[in-house]
Amino acid sequence: MKLISTILNNKRQDINCALIPFITAGYPSFSSSIEAIYTLDREGADIIELGVPYSDSLADGPLIQYSSKVALSQGIYIEEVLNILKIVTNKVTSPIIIFTYYNPILVRGLDKFIMEISSSGAKGLMIPDLPIEETDYMICLCSFYKIELILFIAPTSSHTRISSIIDKSPGCLYLVSSTGVTGMRHNINYNLNELSDYIKLQTNKLVMIGFGISNTSQASEFSQWDIDAIVIGSAFIKILSNQDLSTSDMMLELGIFCNSIKLAINMKNNN
Repeated sequence: MKLISTILNNKRQDINCALIPFITAGYPSFSSSIEAIYTLDREGADIIELGVPYSDSLADGPLIQYSSKVALSQGIYIEEVLNILKIVTNKVTSPIIIFTYYNPILVRGLDKFIMEISSSGAKGLMIPDLPIEETDYMICLCSFYKIELILFIAPTSSHTRISSIIDKSPGCLYLVSSTGVTGMRHNINYNLNELSDYIKLQTNKLVMIGFGISNTSQASEFSQWDIDAIVIGSAFIKILSNQDLSTSDMMLELGIFCNSIKLAINMKNNN
């Protein structure tokens, strides 16, 4: 079993839920994004999702789009993301998943991209717009380089498509919690609980959920479902966007929020 699945499986055995924070590489700066990874690792992140800045990030909400724009304006491209990976990999216990769109991979070359993120220390990969026709080859590449490719299931997916994604998935599945883009939302889509239960009836593969989870009460509620991990992005990016804070205060607030989410989902054992 690959590392990402192993961590989620261990959480499942403990009747617990993993926390996966998302941040954009190079935001708000190269050095502060590195410090953010250290902070999240120290404050309880089980896995960290690191986004590659991209100018046409259609699945991302305004906060993450803005963070990509700022990072790109500071020259944060694939090379810099690889450098961040190389710097932090041996200094954190949380494995890192790379989140990127398909076009930057194509531009760099599929084999080269997967080889480079693997040699730089990444353990997982998410590609929200990966064409279904390219999935098999990408899974083979990732398997060769010991990268766990995580496939997406949308709430609008038909049962036939869900079955196809489950069959292809080499390990974890990412259940998108809402239609549209990422971002902080006030309401939970409770129909999603039925969908997650349906997926769990079809497979014993690990399931993570994301897109829209933004506070401790939502995280706590989701953790009571039959879910193995919760992904939170925009809420962390919002803290990193607070220009009134010094870097040290920003990291302090980031750590406090991360720890509060961790405590909220760990309450699963007490309910």
